[in-house]
Amino acid sequence: MLLAAVNPWEWKPHPEVWLLVAGIVGLGFYATRVIGPKIVTDGPVVTTKQRRYFVIAVVGLAIAADWPMHDIAEQYLYSVHMLQHLLITFFIPIFFLQATPEWLARLIIGSDTQASSVLRRLAKPITAGIIFNGLAALTHWNGIVQASFDSGAFHYGIHLLMFSSALLMWLPVLGPLPELRLSPPAQMIYLFLMSIIPTIPAAWLTFADNVVYPAYDTDVRLWGISVVADQQFAGFIMKIVGGFFLWVLIAVRFFGWATEQRASDMQKRVVRPLTYEQVSEEFDRSTPPVDQVT
Repeated sequence: MLLAAVNPWEWKPHPEVWLLVAGIVGLGFYATRVIGPKIVTDGPVVTTKQRRYFVIAVVGLAIAADWPMHDIAEQYLYSVHMLQHLLITFFIPIFFLQATPEWLARLIIGSDTQASSVLRRLAKPITAGIIFNGLAALTHWNGIVQASFDSGAFHYGIHLLMFSSALLMWLPVLGPLPELRLSPPAQMIYLFLMSIIPTIPAAWLTFADNVVYPAYDTDVRLWGISVVADQQFAGFIMKIVGGFFLWVLIAVRFFGWATEQRASDMQKRVVRPLTYEQVSEEFDRSTPPVDQVT
């Protein structure tokens, strides 16, 4: 491949991404403008905060799936590929879940249909964690990486599966349905386990001194980053950035739970003033019999 004939920054259209983003926006508009008013009779269909989360999620999805991030991740730098995976599994799904009102989530997951029942079973913490981490481990297999490098359609398909598994993984922590969320202590344990499992491929990438993925050993080296440095940086993103984010969530859950426990304990310890009736009743009960009075 001639370097002069390659321009990594050449714009490439991705109509499949545009259709996906347009479809999500259309579904959101239909759900909040057509379905929502028929279901929600008191209060807003969606809050201002949920609208903002939805905009952030859609914009983030467009950035992660479109040019230039997708093209660089698919053809040149595995570290950008890892950053792309981090966005579509950690950040974007969280924003979509936070943007989903409870009434809409109940229509999708909480109904009595067979599909909703299957989704609820898949969203159980152990099942969701196994699916998410199993798929994440599979995407680090050399054959899958090579297939993603060779086929844009396969790459998008893997991303769709990863995004779907991430939604399931985050439901027990940040889902819109309270009954599907774990208790705060259980959430901390769950997030801790999610932070441990990725350390294996991250360490493998970080400490490898040879080329792990030949597909990314290309003649074009963006910003002069060598292929070994690129894969080491990918391991850094996976372990440090992703792990730090999970530990921040654990810390937030811990301090929130500790604050609630402290407030509950203080409420139990509050000494309420006795009423006149309570004092009189206690005095009557403690008065000795007449025959014992000297």
